[in-house]
Amino acid sequence: MKKVLVVVDMQKDFVDGALGTKEAVAILDNVVEKIDTFEGEIVATLDTHLYNYLETAEGKKLSVPHCIKMTAGWLLNEKVWKALARKDSYKLIEKSTFGAVDLVDEIQKIKGEDDVEIEFVGLCTDICVVSNALLLKAYYPECKMTVYKDCCAGVTPEGHEAALKTMEMCQIDIL
Repeated sequence: MKKVLVVVDMQKDFVDGALGTKEAVAILDNVVEKIDTFEGEIVATLDTHLYNYLETAEGKKLSVPHCIKMTAGWLLNEKVWKALARKDSYKLIEKSTFGAVDLVDEIQKIKGEDDVEIEFVGLCTDICVVSNALLLKAYYPECKMTVYKDCCAGVTPEGHEAALKTMEMCQIDIL
């Protein structure tokens, strides 16, 4: 059985930048520990917007420019980046929307003909973590999936809990 850790959007703007929260800062050490101790493939997503962000559908509803490609806020949090750099390999996937469509193909490459177990950590539980978990669950319904609640944070604590409940209802394990 192959194992994959998906590290969702642990970027500066979501941790302590434009959309950062104290809850996001609080999970940093847990995420780093999970990366450091994980044995398997690691895929990290990067929320990626361009300078026309405010003209996009998302930008019209959330008018806070964030994760603009090649800006400081787009980069992975330094602690997370250093943890990934300690690993033999990892893959970065840029995504322009909540769910990383390319993640499906990357998981298939890793999986091949084998069974795969997918684990999730990251931000924000109630937007991108839930979107990616449900996207992969739709493509791989028999795959064991786990979200580590102490390695995720939502836009709000209430949103975090609601997203965890939604994923649990869709047969994703919450630990």
